[in-house]
This record gives sequence, C-alpha cells and structure tokens, in this order.
Amino acid sequence: MMTTAKAAAGSDFAELNRRIQAAGLLDRRPSYYVLRLTAVALVLIGTWVGFFLIGSSWWTVAVAAVMGVVFAQTALVAHDLAHRQVFRTATASGRAGMIAGNLGIGMSYGYWQHKHTRHHANPNHDDLDPDVGPGALVWSREQAAERTGFGAWLTRHQAWLFFPLLTLLGLSLRKDSIVALRTEKIKQRWLEATLLGVHIVGYLAVLFLVLSPLQALAFFVVHQAVFGVYLGLTFAPNHKGMPHPTGDEDFLRKQVLTSRNVRGGVLMDVALGGLNYQIEHHLFPAMPSPNLAKAQPIVQAYCAEIGVSYEVTGLVESYRIALAHLHEIGADLRK
Repeated sequence: MMTTAKAAAGSDFAELNRRIQAAGLLDRRPSYYVLRLTAVALVLIGTWVGFFLIGSSWWTVAVAAVMGVVFAQTALVAHDLAHRQVFRTATASGRAGMIAGNLGIGMSYGYWQHKHTRHHANPNHDDLDPDVGPGALVWSREQAAERTGFGAWLTRHQAWLFFPLLTLLGLSLRKDSIVALRTEKIKQRWLEATLLGVHIVGYLAVLFLVLSPLQALAFFVVHQAVFGVYLGLTFAPNHKGMPHPTGDEDFLRKQVLTSRNVRGGVLMDVALGGLNYQIEHHLFPAMPSPNLAKAQPIVQAYCAEIGVSYEVTGLVESYRIALAHLHEIGADLRK
C-alpha cells in the first residue's frame, strides 16, 4: 500500500511536466535575454560613466545608491545564467556568468552556483540546504540552542537585526567567494580568481583615485549596503518561515511546500527578477524567467487538483512572516 502511494506521488511531477512542456514554457527566450542583458550591461556601464563625470563630489553617494541596485540586478542575471535559462550549454553560461559575477560585481560564479544547486536540491532542509545553515542568523530552534555568548545575543535579537545585517551581505558573499576559491574544488579556479581580483583591485583603486578618502569611504558604505539589502530582500521572501522538510518528500512536494510566491505585477517581476514565482522556479529551474508568470496558473491549478498547499502572499506580508519566524526561533534564548 505504501509503495503504491509513493509511486502515485512520484508521478505527480511527471504529469505537471507534461502540461508545462505542452504549453511550450520550457522553450528558450533569446530575444528577451538579449534585451535584458543589454539593458543591465548598459545601465551598469552608465553608472560608472556617471561616477567619473561627477568626479570628486559628495553627489557620487547618489551614484553609489543607484549602483547598489544595478549590482543586484546583475546578480539576478547571473542567477539566470547559472540555471542555464539563457544559454543551452554550460560553457557559454559559465563564461557569461563569470563576466557578470566575478568581473561585474565581485562574486565567484562557480562558488555561488555550487551553493545554489545544493539549495535547489533540498530547499529548507536543516542539514542539506546551505541557505538555512547556521551563520549570523539561525533558522531553527535546534541551531539556536547551540548558540552561546555573542551568538546567543544575536539570535535573541535577530528579527530586529535582520535588515541591518543585510547591509553586510555583499561583503559576506565576497569573503565566502575568496575562501571558496582558496579551499574548494571550483572549475576554472584560476580564471575565476583572476577576474575576481581584477574587480576588487579595480573597484578600490577607482574609488580612492577619483574620490577623497572620506568620499570613497562613504561611496563604499552606501554602495555595499544598498547592494546587500536589495539582494537579501530579493531572496528573503522565497522560503523563510516555510516548512522544513525531512527529505522523504517526493520532488514536487519538496519544492512546492517549502516555497512561497509573491503576488504583484510587472514591476514586481522586474524588481525580483522573476523570483516572485519561486514555486514555479523551483519546479522548473531552467525555465526562462519571463515564462514563470505563464506557468503560475497551470502549477497552482494542478496543486489544487492533487491537494498540495500552494502559498502566495504580498511582498510586505512575506517579510512579516520571515521576521516573525526569526523572532520565534530566538524565543527560548529570551526566556
């Protein structure tokens, strides 16, 4: 009886996959990505041109804020490249990903791709998903129980510290990239390290050659803070506060029950890079991001058909849920 039930559950994704393929939603969207990659590249270049034109002035702090947003959009492009939504081959995807990631924003493409692949394989799994592993923040009571000293204090107040800590996310990713390139088996390590080094050295050299020391410091702080907060807010609504699986679930349920969609129109699609359709993205990682909105009603209707919960919230509500979860995790330490 259990074998039959498990086989039936395992076939659920196969049927959904047939419906999605029949709708042509796994087909490539080259014209869309030509426009998107060109637009992001031109805006990124434009912000650097604006930086040089303004020169040694406090007005460059405004450029820093805009550049933080553009860096996050570049990271979202690198995300689509890593999932092979843009190019069919790993070679083309990797080359473009290193240009966008290592050279463009100073983050190792190979390191992030490996980490993100593990997340997709076991979303929200306490032991297998690196995105819910203990760090500055913890996401389970078991992790919280092991915290002592400053770590315990951080966990007690982590809901209040969530947004301030996001300002450090960009720097944390760079630090992790450097560590990974030194210690992990990453393909084309030396090429990635060279491109990452060019970005870091070039970025700091430009700041301190063009701006005064105080202006350079202000630019750096604002730029990295905006980049970190935007990037963190893009990924935070997706799984935080959702169930943590045991690992025994079939593929469809493992992906759907741990993910959350964020409702909104075209502006939300652009701001979150399609990650507002997190359920569809986790079920079909290689689906081009403009097709996710078209897949959404098919997936939601199918989940209703087979009795699988499908969660959709507003953006603000998604953050409220995530913060409430963080606050609850620290409850035992606040006693």
